Amino acid sequence: MPRPTVATSLSAKLLLLTILFVLLAEVLIYAPSIARFRMSYLEERLAAAHIAALSVEAAPDLMVTKELQAKLLAYTGTHVIDLIQPGARVYMLSRPMPPQADAVYDLRGTGMGMQFVDAGNALWLALEGALANGIGPQRNRVIRVIDRSPNDPAQRVEVTMDERPLIDAMLDFSRRILAVSVAISLIAAILVYVTLHALLVRPMRRLTAGVVAFRRDPDGAPPLVPGTRGDEIGVAERELAAMQGTVRAALRQRERLATLGTAVAKINHDLRGILSTASLLSERLTESADPEVRRVTPRLVASLDRAVELCSQTLSFTRDGVLPPSPAPTDLRRLVEEVGAEVLATARPDGGRVEADWVNDIPTGTLAQVDAAQLGRALVNLGRNAVQAGADRVRLSIQAGQADRLTLTVADNGPGLAPRARENLFQPFAGSARAGGVGLGLAIARELLRAHGGELRLVESDAAGTAFALDIPQCNADTGAVAVAAHKSFVSH
Repeated sequence: MPRPTVATSLSAKLLLLTILFVLLAEVLIYAPSIARFRMSYLEERLAAAHIAALSVEAAPDLMVTKELQAKLLAYTGTHVIDLIQPGARVYMLSRPMPPQADAVYDLRGTGMGMQFVDAGNALWLALEGALANGIGPQRNRVIRVIDRSPNDPAQRVEVTMDERPLIDAMLDFSRRILAVSVAISLIAAILVYVTLHALLVRPMRRLTAGVVAFRRDPDGAPPLVPGTRGDEIGVAERELAAMQGTVRAALRQRERLATLGTAVAKINHDLRGILSTASLLSERLTESADPEVRRVTPRLVASLDRAVELCSQTLSFTRDGVLPPSPAPTDLRRLVEEVGAEVLATARPDGGRVEADWVNDIPTGTLAQVDAAQLGRALVNLGRNAVQAGADRVRLSIQAGQADRLTLTVADNGPGLAPRARENLFQPFAGSARAGGVGLGLAIARELLRAHGGELRLVESDAAGTAFALDIPQCNADTGAVAVAAHKSFVSH
């Protein structure tokens, strides 16, 4: 798998996103900053105008010379200054022919929102003028500003001034903000890039390299050694190492199953020949003069035939898995009776006969759309596990499930499953439900149920017994009419 390029790497994306987010933050900060700058500029002009107007009060007869008046107006950058004191006393400085104001701004009680609007309008008009005039002289508006004096709030100051110097100052402030924003963005981006590269990108590359190596060669890839980090990266490393161990164990188990399949294939021919011979010889027992021998001979023949079939199916299972089922309308009560006879005819591991009650609570006429042989095989595995584990009563019942499904419950009064068996219940060779078992019965039973689109699950297991639930498809009314004709005896399989 090719490594990502510099442009598409996670590091480049982090760098770009950091720059964008810092610039976005600066834009959000810029709006109140430029509005505050404009207000400060105007307040400074008003304060200077107040001081200039006080010279009129100090002059003889409240009159100043034209030269002094022109200097005061030039120093304050205004055309007209009006100072209104309490008692309606007015002091005024004015040029000989002052221009008319294009706009009036009363700053008394102006909120932050209106300050944003006024600053934005000023910059927008300046932008329009720049686009219209290019590099030529820029448009200038004359504005009248009214506010309480910053020096004495009891007095009101009104000035008429050019807006162009204010616009130039705002643009210069904006350029400084932009330069600072770019510098901060680059510095922050570099710091974030270096930090995240060390904390995230390098560990992620290590994880990715481990995944790629494991995909190419699960057995030969070096095991990932997780670090001691307590964050999400550390959790991912530990989980990946655990997953690799689990997958390697599963692969080794599959190899063992493949070896088992090879061994079964080698003995299958000879074993089938031996069983076939035994089956032919046992058929002669039907002619025995002993009534008891004649009574048990059909079951013996059926068991031998089933052993032959089981050899073939075991070979297919180890090679290809469970064969696809052939569902047909099946009388569950009849099937459970046949399974019970098969289970109770099984000897205990110590050689004694099984002494247990097989309680069939399935109502007469209950039909399921299943493969009778495969479902019977799953039930035999469950029943045999129960009686060989020490149960003396096995009860089978049925309940209606969801969406045309049935839930078949197999409950026993045995000693319950061991903790190790519960942890690996459906794992081949690891989840044996009884002492001395190989751990294939429940695994095969679950796979048989899943082949029907159902499920086998453990309901409960304690000192009072164990209960399993089998989810199977219910037979609909259209196919149920032919259930008796289509039913195949489990024993015959």
